[in-house]
Amino acid sequence: MNELLDGLWQASLWLAVGVILLAVTRPLLVRLGGAGLAYRSWWLLPLLLATLLIPLPQVALLQRVPTLPLKVVPEAVDSLPTASLQWPLLLLVVWALGAGVCLLRDLRAQRRFERGMGGLQARADGSWQASGDPGLPALVGLWRPRIVVGPDFDQQFTAQEQALILQHEHSHRRNGDHWANGVLLLMRAVFWFHPLLPWAARRFLRDQELACDARTIAPQPALRGLYASTLLKAQLVHPVAPAVCHWRSQPVLKERIAMLKQSKRKALPWVSGQVLVVGLCLGVGAVAWASQGGAMAAGPTVAVMDREIRVDKMPPPSYPKSAFEQSQTGVVVLRVDVDAQGAVSDVRVVSATNPGVFEAVSIAAARSWTYRPALKNGKPVAGAVRIPITFAMDESDEVTETAR
Repeated sequence: MNELLDGLWQASLWLAVGVILLAVTRPLLVRLGGAGLAYRSWWLLPLLLATLLIPLPQVALLQRVPTLPLKVVPEAVDSLPTASLQWPLLLLVVWALGAGVCLLRDLRAQRRFERGMGGLQARADGSWQASGDPGLPALVGLWRPRIVVGPDFDQQFTAQEQALILQHEHSHRRNGDHWANGVLLLMRAVFWFHPLLPWAARRFLRDQELACDARTIAPQPALRGLYASTLLKAQLVHPVAPAVCHWRSQPVLKERIAMLKQSKRKALPWVSGQVLVVGLCLGVGAVAWASQGGAMAAGPTVAVMDREIRVDKMPPPSYPKSAFEQSQTGVVVLRVDVDAQGAVSDVRVVSATNPGVFEAVSIAAARSWTYRPALKNGKPVAGAVRIPITFAMDESDEVTETAR
């Protein structure tokens, strides 16, 4: 439970870093490579989240960190404070409810949009004609995306304008923009609480339309004027469904027309632009992946420290009341990561001989202890200490052997 909350927190921080970085670098990317390069740079966000799921290489460090054995007997039998158990569970429930509500809202909006189209009829040009018009033309759907036009499509647009619209929507489909919108749907559900995600989602969809316009008009720059007038003739809509790529939408209309009015300018070659975006994504992703190491990265240096980690105050954890009443015993082995300031950065259970009984009180106690950081070359450094805690029912010297 705590691991999931910690993972969400870390992912949220890196998501904020990625959004801010994209906001800062976007003007430069647009100037260097146009709307297409700016749109491709949004791959940074899912890549950042993916790198956080890749575990760091596990090396045999636990046998090399200092060990401080501790034996606990039921002299003072206390139950674990209720709040320490309830808060993580409460936060997890709130997050799950928020994610569920957000996902359900988006799916209902998609369903409402599709119902608003009414019946669909296949057209000779490969598109579909709807009997209703909730905001068409558009590329609709995720698994089987279809180009859907309104009932008045033939009367509203000339043959050349129809060809431009269909080219635009075909470009969306070939580029996989509907899948990108599906990823956005999931991110909005998982990170519904993130303050920067609404802005990032709006900017992403705008860049998606700008990039599609650029791809469509690039082979035929002489049609920029016709393309702009065709945009103005379509129905003005606000995007209301997550798996829909509208031909004309309100938030980005002025920006799209402004881009079309610009003369074709020289930009970075396609390969150079790709290298720039890939380098940005891989560089930041590598930093995010390495950040998981934290104190673990300092593990190999523990064995050659000038001074190992010391625990100044180490009051034993309370013997759980339920375990005492049932005469339960066990051994919990903790790994405590201590930063260079002597503060606990992480506490993890390495092993437990009676799972689910003593781990919570052990972790709570380890976080309350007072530590002095390890020293290397006379300077405090981060490190780790392994602490086996034996919960026994008497004062005998018989200590359960810890897992190795």
